[in-house]
Amino acid sequence: MNNRAKGILCILMSAFCFAVMSSFVRLAGDLPSVQKSFFRNVVAAVIALVMLLREHHKGEKLSINRKQLPLLILRSVFGTVGILCNFYAVDHLVLSDASMLNKMSPFFAIICSYFVLKEKITPVQGAGVLAAFIGALCIIKPTFANMDLFPSIIGLIGGMGAGIAYTMVRALGKTGIHKSVIVFFFSAFSCLIVLPVLIAGYVPMSATQLLYLLGAGVAAAGGQFSVTSAYCFAPAREISVYDYTQVIFSAVLGFILFGQLPDGLSVIGYLLICGTGVAIFLYNRHQDQPAVHSVKGQ
Repeated sequence: MNNRAKGILCILMSAFCFAVMSSFVRLAGDLPSVQKSFFRNVVAAVIALVMLLREHHKGEKLSINRKQLPLLILRSVFGTVGILCNFYAVDHLVLSDASMLNKMSPFFAIICSYFVLKEKITPVQGAGVLAAFIGALCIIKPTFANMDLFPSIIGLIGGMGAGIAYTMVRALGKTGIHKSVIVFFFSAFSCLIVLPVLIAGYVPMSATQLLYLLGAGVAAAGGQFSVTSAYCFAPAREISVYDYTQVIFSAVLGFILFGQLPDGLSVIGYLLICGTGVAIFLYNRHQDQPAVHSVKGQ
């Protein structure tokens, strides 16, 4: 198996793990999103800490400088907002709808990168962002008669939070910071920031609910490490499009576990967003080809 095939396999595993995480979050029942987020991130923090200790033992440089700290804080704040909103949407929407709104994050990342990283938006990317938002509107169905309007908007805000967080990760990557530091800082920060709210409004859980939340944490950690491995095996332009399979996994799990079926407008929204993602993927790959050929010719 070549590296590209390994990358595809890893990103498919990541998509499946995140779909399973969302299912566990839903199965945990009527618990506050803050409480669900805390237990999900505690597991991720412990696993990231173990990874940090292993890297430290190998002699890796794991320090944080003044330039990196503000970016880490911004990544953690917006990442926490993204998780809380996504968990709320998972509890109140069809599972595949919640997953699809969260998959708006790449398009928000394009917009945020324009302002933060000064990366230009091409006409194709701009058209893609517009098409994706039309797709999101098909899922949200912005009418006062729609009982799911509020959780749909919250889900979209979650996608925006994730998109901004990914932009911060991209900025951090340019500073040379170790990936394990980013994961641990975010997980620990998220736990600490929600802890006062958790203590004030803690809802007693059954053993089954606790197991579901711990399962969500394990699945989330599996998703994070799988996607990290994927991008180590192959560049984003070759494999990122396969991340949209999470929507398929979520739709299947939503039907099997909860008997959920998306309506016609939602399916149109899925096709618009996924189709736009595929189009931008192919466009970016085409744009990269001249550079690759010029390097080979030198």
